[in-house]
Amino acid sequence: MQVLTTTFHPAWIIAAATAFLVITRPFRWPEAVWAVGGAGLLLAFGLMRPSAAWTGIAKGFDVYLFLIGMMLLAELARKEGLFDWLAVAAINHAKGSPKRLFVLIYAVGLLVTVFLSNDATAVVLTPAVYAATRAAKVKNPLPYLLICAFIANAASFVLPISNPANLVIFGGGHMPPLGEWLRMFTLPSIVAIIATFVALYWTQRGSLSTDTVAMTASTPQLSLAAKVVGISLALTSVGLVLASAFEMELGPPTFLAGVATLLVIVAVNRQAPFAVLRGISWTVLPLVAGLFVIVEALSGTGLIRILADILERAIASSPQWAAGGAGVIVAIVTNLVNNLPAGLVAGSTVQLAQVQGVVSGAVLIGVDLGPNLSVTGSLATILWLTVLRRENIHVGAWQFLKLGVVVMTPALFLALAALLLTS
Repeated sequence: MQVLTTTFHPAWIIAAATAFLVITRPFRWPEAVWAVGGAGLLLAFGLMRPSAAWTGIAKGFDVYLFLIGMMLLAELARKEGLFDWLAVAAINHAKGSPKRLFVLIYAVGLLVTVFLSNDATAVVLTPAVYAATRAAKVKNPLPYLLICAFIANAASFVLPISNPANLVIFGGGHMPPLGEWLRMFTLPSIVAIIATFVALYWTQRGSLSTDTVAMTASTPQLSLAAKVVGISLALTSVGLVLASAFEMELGPPTFLAGVATLLVIVAVNRQAPFAVLRGISWTVLPLVAGLFVIVEALSGTGLIRILADILERAIASSPQWAAGGAGVIVAIVTNLVNNLPAGLVAGSTVQLAQVQGVVSGAVLIGVDLGPNLSVTGSLATILWLTVLRRENIHVGAWQFLKLGVVVMTPALFLALAALLLTS
């Protein structure tokens, strides 16, 4: 097969600089400022046409709806104290055992990630776990808080709804039917979740063995509104699973569920929705839109075509090695440029190469699980770190990297091996 060639393109410099600035956030400006700024520079220097920029923005429409719906549901759950109730319930069931509390919080994080997305685990569950550990009077809350960061990525490919990056990789009508998704990812997900737990527990065993946990904590009373949100979350999860089964896009039903729940809560509380709307991180939407524009620009330079050709040649040589190699490479790259832009490029490459099955599955595992290596790997981990800093808990990049090597590496290789075995 003839491989397309291209000369170095200035759009690549802008794209690389944008990814770096999104991660580092100079002047503590929001990530969206740098993503939109990078997209604006591409337009200002004539490196892409406005019609191409609009095409890139439009490609993320399903993701925008999904994010809006999930952020509404997550903020309502936070505001009504549903996650606080879950965290305190875990403390009471721990019965004074730090190890049992560790397991229970891991289980809660698993459920939230699978059915509400990894961003909800990082952003909403983290402060709830911190509040619960304070109520339990634990000496060191960090082992329990680390759960929120690692399970958010480790369990993010159990279902299509578990991570917005899944919609990017399999966007544009390429999402596998739910049955095919479960056949492909059930065993790798189980392996990743167990391996992550074992490694994380092993690294924190010293702290857990010397910690103390209060026998009981005061359980907050669940209001009617909180119960309504809980029921809505359960129904939404069921609805999204059914939507996946019937090969429907996940954005519209998630958006409708979030808006409908908001309207019901407004009626129940007889309060305006402004407090809920103010609590949502709306800057995520222009961030994602800006990254979609940048990836569209990269596609116009021929870079995506080059990557697709390389992938096609690797598959022709050895599909199994191509799949494993692609998964490992993407996992590493996510920690250099963040998993969202890496997922956008990888998804575009996979779709252009018309790759399906084990290779696309390996790429998705790399995008979802790879970010457990560093604090810059995923937006969810960055948001988790921000939550910790608000509580004066500081986790350095080197500290997290040393832990990430131990936790992520075996989980990634075992998950990829499980995928190859099931394929």
